[in-house]
Amino acid sequence: MPADQHQVLVFDVNETLSDLTPLRNRFEDIGAPGHLLPTWFAGVLRDGFALTAAGGYAEFTSLAHDGARMLLSGLEGWEGDEQAAAKHILDGFSQLDVHPDVPDGVQKLSDAGYRLTAMTNGSAALTERLLEKAGVLHCFEALSDVRGPRCWKPAPAAYRYAVEQVGVRPDQALMVAVHPWDIDGARRAGLDGAWLRRGACVYPRTMTPPRFSAQDLKDLVKTLIADE
Repeated sequence: MPADQHQVLVFDVNETLSDLTPLRNRFEDIGAPGHLLPTWFAGVLRDGFALTAAGGYAEFTSLAHDGARMLLSGLEGWEGDEQAAAKHILDGFSQLDVHPDVPDGVQKLSDAGYRLTAMTNGSAALTERLLEKAGVLHCFEALSDVRGPRCWKPAPAAYRYAVEQVGVRPDQALMVAVHPWDIDGARRAGLDGAWLRRGACVYPRTMTPPRFSAQDLKDLVKTLIADE
């Protein structure tokens, strides 16, 4: 059992566990530049956050589809089928893999006695497929998404929902995420935070800082448990 107070690790999924890089090829398949991927994904998050702030709600797939159509419709010289193109991009989520550091890191944390769960603004069904493909689904107690609380992270209710699914208090959980906004949201909701930098160097000074900062999951394992 872990020596500190964190009984449960709550993992974000998109970009924290999953590698979205192959989706660049999906944009190129439809005749759009691959560098549009981060712009599109950031727009999906923006719209999800905006709806939550306004008291509304829509699922990731719906917002992602709308976002792709809007982005492509404004792309100079692009004349494809917006509906079919958006579907092609979204279908790529079911083909994604985890980052290389994830399988071993997850297994080591589970073996060390941490209870693992995941909370995504995306789909729990896709999370299940992702983790099963990586061979680590058995390490997770619960997979949650925002359809439960009907609000997107970083709303406090989303984090409370995640910890309620495994029967612990927020202060007994550690949020593991690549996005500073996710760490900030979790900490404001009473969880602790572990930021996976994945190449980033600077954490925003305007956001609540993480308790732990690690380059990747392998690095976080070294921090949370003794090196074997």
